[in-house]
Formats: sequence, C-alpha cells, structure tokens
Amino acid sequence: MKICVPKETKERENRVALTPTVVKQLVQAGYEVFIEQSAGLKSYFDDANYAEAGASIVADTRKIYSDADVVLKVNAPNAEEVSWMKKEAILISFMFAATNKDIVDACVNAGISSFSMDAVPRISRAQKMDALSSQANLAGYKAVLMAANEIGKILPMMTTAAGTIRPTKMVIFGAGVAGLQAIATAKRLGAVVEVSDIRPETKEQVESLGGKFIEMKGDDSVKMEGGYVKGVSDEFLKKQQELVAKHVKEADIVITTALIPGRKAPVLVTEEMVKSMRFGSVILDMAVESGGNVVGSEVNKTIVKDGVTIIGESNIPSLLPMNASDLYAKNIQTLLVHLSTKDEFKWEMEEDITKGSLIVHQGKAVHPSVLNN
Repeated sequence: MKICVPKETKERENRVALTPTVVKQLVQAGYEVFIEQSAGLKSYFDDANYAEAGASIVADTRKIYSDADVVLKVNAPNAEEVSWMKKEAILISFMFAATNKDIVDACVNAGISSFSMDAVPRISRAQKMDALSSQANLAGYKAVLMAANEIGKILPMMTTAAGTIRPTKMVIFGAGVAGLQAIATAKRLGAVVEVSDIRPETKEQVESLGGKFIEMKGDDSVKMEGGYVKGVSDEFLKKQQELVAKHVKEADIVITTALIPGRKAPVLVTEEMVKSMRFGSVILDMAVESGGNVVGSEVNKTIVKDGVTIIGESNIPSLLPMNASDLYAKNIQTLLVHLSTKDEFKWEMEEDITKGSLIVHQGKAVHPSVLNN
C-alpha cells in the first residue's frame, strides 16, 4: 500500500502526521511511504531526514492525494483535497465528524473511507492510538508555561534577604489528561494549585499530584461516556460557577481545560469572575476553539480585559511540534498497523477499534455520531 503524507495547510499548524523514525518502521514493515516536499519542516524534520528513512519525496500536492491508497494527516483535508483522492482510498486524520459535516460529505461524495483519530475508543488496548490524550498531555504542560510567561511574578515561594515572595496561586478547571499534566507542571514550578472537576472520582488523582480538590457534589445531569463528560445541565454549571467563584477571585492564574465532544464548551468563568480577579492576573482558555470556557476569550488572541490577561491559543500542541508530531505519528502508526497489513485493510467491521473510529466506509457514512445528525 502507498501511504501518503501531505503538508498540513491549516493556519498555525506546525505538526506533521509521520516523523522519519516512524516512516522507517513502516518501510521496514513493507509499506511504501510518500511525503509531500517540506511537509515536516515546521516540525524540524527536513526532506533529507525522510529520504534517509526510506520515504519518497513528492513535490506535487495533487499527486500526493491522487496516488495514495492511504492518506495520513493531522487535520482533515478540505473538500477539494478529498476530491483528488481515488475512489476507495482511505483517509486517517482528526475529523471531529459530529461537528464537521462538510468533511463527512466530501468523503461520501469521493467514495472513500475515513477513520477519525479523535473517535478511537478509550479502551485499554487502544491506548497507544489515543491521539487526543497524547496531544492534550503536551498542551497541559505548555499551557502552564504560557501562563507563567504572562504573569508578572514567579511561581514558587522564595525567601530572600529582602523578604519572602509568596507562591503563585493557580486554579485549574478540569482534571482530564491536559488538566492533570497542568497540575503536575505547576507543582514542579512551585505554584499552589487548586482544581475543579465535576467528576468526584478525579479527586484522588488531583491530590496525588499535590493539588487541592475543590469538591462539589455531582448530580444526575452529569452524563459520562468512555471517560468523557458527554453532557451536563445548565443548573449544575451554575452551581459549579458559584462554588469556584471565590477561588477564581483569589487566583493569580486560571487555566480551563473543559471540553464536551461534539458540543460547545461549557462556560466556567463568567464575566463577573474575570472582573473579580486581581489586576495583572492571567487566564488561559484551552477550549477557546470550541466556544470557550471563559466569557470574553478570543481565538488565537491574547487580550487584556478588566486588567486580566486572557490567552486564547487554539492549537497549543502545535507549539511543541517536535514532540507533538512524534507522539501523533506513533498513535497513527499503531492504528494503521492494527487496521491493515502492508498489502490491504482488514475491514473487521465488528471489531471495537475499527467500528469506533470508522466514520465513512467506501462512500457511505457509518458512524453513529454522523448518522444521528
């Protein structure tokens, strides 16, 4: 099979779907790999690195799509790029299909099959394919550094001859993969960390990392599926806001990480909360691209509102492209090898990982998330 990797074209995207190390492993396993010229440059992998690993370098973007048996990408291609793919070819990338009808329709019209990296089920044997987690882990780390860079003070307590500097107080919303990594990073840097999460079972993880859990009693409106929050009532969110308002008011830094797949991100930090914070405080909204957890955050902008700096970076993993590409490449390689041999796809339609991640099959939409729309 011809595995083809086009250049990423989405704005602010620095990652690439395969790294030279993973290319070498795929070539050794019998796959043919083709990389679009300069596809890895923003991740600090040049064409010579790929050629040495056994890939062929292709200069023509359209050709990289039209020749492919399998296209591997980070972000889904646009409708025109999908139309270049030959019938019954296969696309593997992030698709977020439930909220991206255009790409699903393009795959159907082109008669191709598509697997979505964000739809890989959260089961133990799929952990090495879990690109959402690998990228969120890096994002949680980087988010703390970005917020620390904006705040006008150091994070740890420091005793000097001139007096003692009190540690920075940080409030983190969400103790998922990104939130837990943010807690660990903030604690290593010496901050005092408080954490809010609507799932009481995360308390133990938070405390094991040295964070203080802001405890809130759950209710029946919190819907869970596969480890993700799938739904929560407006009334419950209001109660959560009221509980954490005091903690936000006293915080130097607030980081929000809460996402609900297929839905707009829940509002966690209201305009009143922002106004209550000290002049010079910092908020980083990791959910800004999905509507934002913070009232007033703006996509890909850092703004100052009521004396508070609000960071709205939409693609934090892309700011660490070497590591992010390396982890993503291993995720997508593991999925590819699970789904196929070097010669063909297995199409085990009732197998959990295949069934969970397959969005379109040979021009027909098959995933529940798009069938119900």
